[in-house]
Amino acid sequence: MKIHIKNGRLIDPQNNIDALQDLFIAAGKIVGVGLAPQGFVAAQTIDATGFVVCPGLVDLSARLREPGFEYKATLESELLAAVAGGITSLACPPDTDPVLDEPGLVEMLKHRAKQLNLAHVYPLGALTRQLEGKQLTEMCELTEAGCVGFFQADNAITDTRVLWRAMQYAATFDYTVWLRPEDFHLARDGVAHDGEIASRLGLAGIPAAAEAVALSTILRLAVETGARIHLCRLSTREGVEMIRVARKQGLAVTCDITATHLHLTEHDIGFFDANCHLKPPLRTQRDLDALRQGLGQGDIDAVCSDHTPVDDDAKLLPFAEAEAGATGLELLLPLTLKWAAASGISLPDAISRVTVTPAAILGIAAGHLSLGANADVCIFNPDEYWTIEAKHLLSQGKNTPFLGLELAGRVRCTLVQGKLVFNRNEKASC
Repeated sequence: MKIHIKNGRLIDPQNNIDALQDLFIAAGKIVGVGLAPQGFVAAQTIDATGFVVCPGLVDLSARLREPGFEYKATLESELLAAVAGGITSLACPPDTDPVLDEPGLVEMLKHRAKQLNLAHVYPLGALTRQLEGKQLTEMCELTEAGCVGFFQADNAITDTRVLWRAMQYAATFDYTVWLRPEDFHLARDGVAHDGEIASRLGLAGIPAAAEAVALSTILRLAVETGARIHLCRLSTREGVEMIRVARKQGLAVTCDITATHLHLTEHDIGFFDANCHLKPPLRTQRDLDALRQGLGQGDIDAVCSDHTPVDDDAKLLPFAEAEAGATGLELLLPLTLKWAAASGISLPDAISRVTVTPAAILGIAAGHLSLGANADVCIFNPDEYWTIEAKHLLSQGKNTPFLGLELAGRVRCTLVQGKLVFNRNEKASC
């Protein structure tokens, strides 16, 4: 179908576009930016007056809960939530049941996602079998099945020799190793940041040193092996500084932060709010300030949702027993915009943190609106305020510490390969 998106503020960070320009789509591809191709006749016109038209968002971490945890969420419910949040491409961690450590499982997941014809799904294969940290997976076979990187999720590799071998193997074939830096022994049994709040509430703490110690090991092994490393969910001031130093030394290291950790601290736990039980834990105000600054200066590359839908029963338990995680697909864009507004970051720079930069980390052709690119497009109203309510979230998981908060920025339409997969106002185009 030929589609003409008109009168919108077109923002494409990769191509340095920020202007009132029209966008033209045919056969699922971008065929015109600003000017229509010769003979172009639109079958559908979308009036984006007052809206921003940008590349579809790319999320570096979204647990879709299939296979194995369908009682928490389904592939269909979460991909619907993704496109409602303007996300057209996402990476899913391997901590499903069974774990994504076999090519057949990866192929099944990609086939299921493709059948739904919503957002593009890019699986991360398990770095070790069953995520046990003992035996490496068959990375070549998993890559052929569709994996874009290899991750341990929240499972630690306590044997540094195994981590060494994993990095060596990945470096040989130019694969990316994804790791969440947290020392297993220092973090064991912890549920909150090891500080004043955890002590007052009687909660077992996870010290900031747990991240620093793990980072030290990972970065040292990266020097020795030459492996390309992506560090997931930084949470501390020390972590940001260590990344800054590592990059000055020329290490091939990228990193991300969750949108939640851009706005909340340990104080938001309040009186045991289980929605604030997250991995990594919410840290101090000093850490939050360093994370915001690091993202603004480019020390932190991207923002992700770290979408982790949890069933209600698992969140109604006491804080220490509640399952960690929060829903985030539909909040990624407004929370990123909120950070940008508070930090004085331009809209194009903010959008780059959730489009072209994470796409580059994944190594996929996404996050931009170049001629010939897939027509994955997000259209949103940056000035529309909406209140986060469970009943308005399409994700099966309603657990988020932002319930009741009013945020600016709401997606009106999402297109994936030129198909309108989400339209907030079904009676009219956007």
